[in-house]
Amino acid sequence: MNTRKGTGVTLSLLLLVAALLWCTPLIWMFSASVSATTFGPEMASLVPSFPLSFQHFIDAWESTDWINLYKNTIIFAFGTFFVQMLTITTAGYVFAYHQFKGKTFLFYLLLLQLMIVPVVLMIPNMMTLSDFGLLNSLLGTMLPYFASAFGVFLMRQAFLSIPKELEDAAIMEGCAWYQTLYHVLIPMVKPTLLSFATFSITYHWNEYLWPLMTLSDPSKQVLTVGLVSFAAGAESGGQWGVISAGTIMICLPLLIMFIFFQKHFLKSFGFSGIK
Repeated sequence: MNTRKGTGVTLSLLLLVAALLWCTPLIWMFSASVSATTFGPEMASLVPSFPLSFQHFIDAWESTDWINLYKNTIIFAFGTFFVQMLTITTAGYVFAYHQFKGKTFLFYLLLLQLMIVPVVLMIPNMMTLSDFGLLNSLLGTMLPYFASAFGVFLMRQAFLSIPKELEDAAIMEGCAWYQTLYHVLIPMVKPTLLSFATFSITYHWNEYLWPLMTLSDPSKQVLTVGLVSFAAGAESGGQWGVISAGTIMICLPLLIMFIFFQKHFLKSFGFSGIK
């Protein structure tokens, strides 16, 4: 018994050390953003220099048009997810419950998308957007992400864990397929949908290369592209506190979202049907 207890304590200490190491860059970033100065030895310290100051946040906010960057990023990240929610739930429902010729082949063909490196598709996608006149627009930037093979797979697995008899019962009660899907089945797989929402929004919030290539108009840029432009100027002057403050202003919404939805995110991986 004592051996098990000692092993548990050791494992907990190792996990704590690993967590602290993982959080070190985040701790430094918060420390640098509120320190009175980030020059000299203070720049490498994890403890902020006193007195604490929020001047770096003020300087970062005044350095660029953050409101426009936030607006574009919210449209890009959340708009993409809302369309994905429609496509992945519908496709996942069809692949889970309906039988048709070539179903297995089409599903495996869809999953092949997961094996393709996104960078390979960037030039063909840009040429396609240019042909449709959607280059340098938020809609064009969002368009390639409207269908997600990972999301379809995730929703299919979630729907398969629900007995098909529930769908049959809903249809017998007079529900159309879309009523069955959105009023009966989706509420039962809400943890899975929330976990995909966390993944999708986080991914697109942090997306940099694709928006950089497709959006040339500064008024349509997203936060990540704006941060790089802002940080390049601040770095030349050694303004690490201002850079840290700007980085926090981008990361903080995601951190808050994860704190609120982490239980749903973790629960989705243990989702195994009706409880």
